[in-house]
Amino acid sequence: MLEGKYQDFYNQITKKVSSENIFTDKLHTLAYGTDASFYRLIPKIVIKTDNAQEVQDIIKLANELELSITFRAAGTSLSGQAISDSILIVTSRKFTDFKIADDKSFISLQPALTGAQVNNLLAKYSKKIGPDPASINAAMIGGIAANNASGMCCGISQNSYKTLKSMKLIFADGTKLDTGNEDSKNAFRLSNASFLEQLKQFASETKNNDELNKKIQKKYKIKNTCGYSLNSLIDFDDEFEILQHLIIGSEGTLAFIEEITYYTVEDLKDKASSLIYFKDIKEACSAVTKLKLAKEANKIVVDAVELMDRAGLSSIENDPAMPEFIKDFDENVTALLIETRAANNEELDIQTAQIEKLLEEFKVVRDIHFTKDVKEYTLYWKIRKGLFPAVGAVRETGTTVIIEDVAYPIECLAEATLELQDLFKKHDYKEALIFGHALEGNFHFVFTQDFSNPKEVKKYDDFMNDVVNSVAVKYQGSLKAEHGTGRNMAAFVEVEWGHDAYVMMKKIKDLFDPKGLLNPGVIINDDHEAHLKNLKSMPATNPIVDKCIECGFCEPSCPSNDITLTPRQRIVINREISRLESIGEEKEAKEYKDLYQYDGLDTCATCSLCSSACPVNIDTGSLTKHLRAEQLSDTSKSVASFVANNFSTTLKGVRFGLASANIAHKVMGTPSMKSVTNSLRSFSNGKIAKWSENFPKSTNIDIRFKQKDLKKKMVYFPSCITRSMGLSDVSHEEKELFDVTVELLQKAGYQIIFPENLPNLCCGMPMSSKGFNEASSIKSQELEKALLKASHNGEYPILCDTSPCTKKMMESFTSKLEINEPIEFTLKYLVNDLEFTAINEAITIHTTCSSRKMGLEDKFKTLAELCSTNVIIPADVKCCGFAGDRGFNFPELNKSALRNLKAQTQGAKLAFSTSKTCEIGLSEESGLDYNSIFYLVNKCTKSKNS
Repeated sequence: MLEGKYQDFYNQITKKVSSENIFTDKLHTLAYGTDASFYRLIPKIVIKTDNAQEVQDIIKLANELELSITFRAAGTSLSGQAISDSILIVTSRKFTDFKIADDKSFISLQPALTGAQVNNLLAKYSKKIGPDPASINAAMIGGIAANNASGMCCGISQNSYKTLKSMKLIFADGTKLDTGNEDSKNAFRLSNASFLEQLKQFASETKNNDELNKKIQKKYKIKNTCGYSLNSLIDFDDEFEILQHLIIGSEGTLAFIEEITYYTVEDLKDKASSLIYFKDIKEACSAVTKLKLAKEANKIVVDAVELMDRAGLSSIENDPAMPEFIKDFDENVTALLIETRAANNEELDIQTAQIEKLLEEFKVVRDIHFTKDVKEYTLYWKIRKGLFPAVGAVRETGTTVIIEDVAYPIECLAEATLELQDLFKKHDYKEALIFGHALEGNFHFVFTQDFSNPKEVKKYDDFMNDVVNSVAVKYQGSLKAEHGTGRNMAAFVEVEWGHDAYVMMKKIKDLFDPKGLLNPGVIINDDHEAHLKNLKSMPATNPIVDKCIECGFCEPSCPSNDITLTPRQRIVINREISRLESIGEEKEAKEYKDLYQYDGLDTCATCSLCSSACPVNIDTGSLTKHLRAEQLSDTSKSVASFVANNFSTTLKGVRFGLASANIAHKVMGTPSMKSVTNSLRSFSNGKIAKWSENFPKSTNIDIRFKQKDLKKKMVYFPSCITRSMGLSDVSHEEKELFDVTVELLQKAGYQIIFPENLPNLCCGMPMSSKGFNEASSIKSQELEKALLKASHNGEYPILCDTSPCTKKMMESFTSKLEINEPIEFTLKYLVNDLEFTAINEAITIHTTCSSRKMGLEDKFKTLAELCSTNVIIPADVKCCGFAGDRGFNFPELNKSALRNLKAQTQGAKLAFSTSKTCEIGLSEESGLDYNSIFYLVNKCTKSKNS
């Protein structure tokens, strides 16, 4: 319940921003109040903003009422800078406009684009942005700039500070400025002359303070995101350059970044990587120092050097991708992952040879080998990027994983790292490990912490004070190299920088934010115990998700991420429900459960793409299925059992329903049919399925056709969807999928075998997705038995025409059967028997979630390119959100998941996928006629024997 000024704010802001994007309930304020850090504040109001005008309106009103605000992008930050107990402004995933310069030398970006999205936009021009944080697939541009996030390769030469061209900003009073526009700057000069004069005075004071000037120069020779970017005061004379570079790394405490324009950097495609194992961490650090000095002297080209100590290697040694020999290493072995890039292969060979020569003096436990294999080195880097979450996943349930982020001058790297390890021992952090961007002297150290125990909190405080003295005082390093100051290091900024620098930082804060309303408590915080307050608990909720550290890597891949909750947020809510139940607060737990029903359960597609993005494969979709199963009544289970045991009757009912809808459509016409069904849907509270012109007509199949007895035999299992759902009224195709598949297989010279009792067979997917596991198991076992017999105990390959069904069979069957879906079967078999002639029409393809999880994404592209000279693949479309039959009852999930589809498939004439229900939703949201890829394969092939 809002009170006082917050109620006034709410009443006024709802006139400016849609109430659908404003949240004050306990579920959403908790869900959005959680970021990747180990701190938590619960905002009173959360507002998802779609554009800069909304942000400006919010800031003006908050300034008028003197209410504090915090800006948040993806929430992958680790230092507590994206949380609030007041008003949290979240950039929605619609805040994503961009513009690429004609010569591709710079790119202008709104804040909600992820780093990966931006690099995908630039990839075809062999360009990218400079910053490359490990969270680049999830982290948004607004956060990357506001934190000056760097990463593995950009170092200090290609970070946001160094590659910034211009910015559009909104200040604490709502004033706007575009530093790339002269008219905007002139207007700002007139309205804010005193502000600019003070800024220039700050720069003059800093330049003339010889001791501070030298300190700044020294400290920014290595990575540093502790405090404000004081280097801007000595690097630039122009007041607008000073201003915009101060915003970099300011963590939303000075202004809101409406848009940032980056200079792009070259993305060299020829790369080689080597995972090198040294005898101990001192040897590895000494090698790093030599590599760094040689690079600075232009003797070698090395783009990245990542260190992983033995504890880090132990956390990933059981990954199937890692070599078995790692398990045999002693407790001291330390790895360096080195990458070098070149303009061509010849230069690459020279560069790798130079690096190998340079490292000859160091003791390694395995021979040095550089690989140019894209899959191999991509795997190495994927493992490295996922190291922090992977470490977090092996912690004891209920504890928190903490990652600290420091940087040392390169000349003392080995000595300082050994001292850090001694601190682990002194404070009994036995499981602590070190990894990070060694070439920049930037290390992350990770350990687990129990914040529920006061003694453990005291231990953490003592440890952090020792770390601060070692890093900042003794070695003159950076307490935060790239993760931002946040709340985590705000209490220690003055310790690192000294009195003069800290006073200057306070002056900067007061100048930009005189009322102290922008992200208070972050960077500037006089509470010396700020790092010990508002600590987040991580209670157990379900073994399926207990290892989640709430990093947010899963969120971009989730189809519900812009409509309800993300996988991370679903886990957060379930943890809170479990916590409440554990302390007997059943009433409040039930309130959360009631609120969670739609946002958490009904609109979860259970596509499990979150597990593919998660470094430790946490599958929130499985949690949803588990929770759905818990809600099932005995009556519903009995109905599911009846359906499973009378499946052919069920399909007859489906056909009857589809046929009835088709008849009604013909009688009423499309406008009236939509009107009537929408009214019925509204009256039934969404229980009646949505109808559209892409709704399938009824169909049936006939397997009683003549065949020759051929040497080549295969088993074809048409899915229950293929056996009941036909083409829509607006489809351009004439033949049903079953007929096209039979025609294609016969063209390739196959005798087709159908499993016995086909009308009653089903893979069990429709039951399992709703939590009816027993009924699903019955159907799965029945189908496996039939296919085992039809294939002569696995002698013949099996084809299922629907990818999700294929994956379900692969997961459920215990027999050794070769089961293929359309992509795999075509590339494995049909390419040998058919002659392909690519069509000149532009096509687009959609890889289903099941196909992605089966590793078929690249294969689908290969197949599409065999069939067409112009293949369009929408970069930002993953799961379609139709989720089997869920798209009929929750079409808003499908619509939200495919919000970028139409724009990213412009120019396509034909569209293909491998799942009928997905194709319904894809057709609805794109305006294209999506059909099975078999239609295209049939169209562009002929028998090699014809």
